[in-house]
Amino acid sequence: MADKKKRQTPTTVADKKKRRRPDPNSDDDTHHPFKSLLKPDPLILQTLDNLRSATASSSSSSKTITLADLAVGSTCREVSDLDLTSVQSEIELQMLKVIKSILDGNGFAFEVPSRAAANQLYVPELDRIVLKDKTSLRPYANVSTVRKATVTARILQLIHQLCLKNIHVTKRDLFYTDVKLFQDQTQSDSVLDDVSCMLGCTRSSLNVIAS
Repeated sequence: MADKKKRQTPTTVADKKKRRRPDPNSDDDTHHPFKSLLKPDPLILQTLDNLRSATASSSSSSKTITLADLAVGSTCREVSDLDLTSVQSEIELQMLKVIKSILDGNGFAFEVPSRAAANQLYVPELDRIVLKDKTSLRPYANVSTVRKATVTARILQLIHQLCLKNIHVTKRDLFYTDVKLFQDQTQSDSVLDDVSCMLGCTRSSLNVIAS
């Protein structure tokens, strides 16, 4: 009899130490201590609706500022992301200008925006640096610029082909397409930046990535 009591004692103590699990469906505040702080569901939904309406109104009324909206719009060049069709059109327009220059008796020359520090302007409203309207001619019939004019024409041709084929290349890939002409990647990279300024687009719009 004593042995039976000893065997039952641990079980009885363990049962006493078991914790009662709270009923999740119970409305007792001891089980949900923060329930009294919650707002009614209709009030929460109304607050969310007001927030959504305010956000939609703010986004519709806000307008993206461009150089055309500022006083400097007529004296600066704005660079933007262009689609492939627009890039192709800009390249073809540049070549039409060259053809017209030749037919007018002025020879083969590119008009390239100056990227010198004196021709740069910081626009705080846009938080970006833009180029002013200063440009320079890059004639083919000039010993000092003939090579750069040739590289510019070659870069324009390669970019046009990239747009037609809708493929991307790295700056290194672009250099290796004509190593004999480019000679050094820094030269092709520099002309690539000139071309993006000429076309008024970002380098990524030319389907050329850094690496």
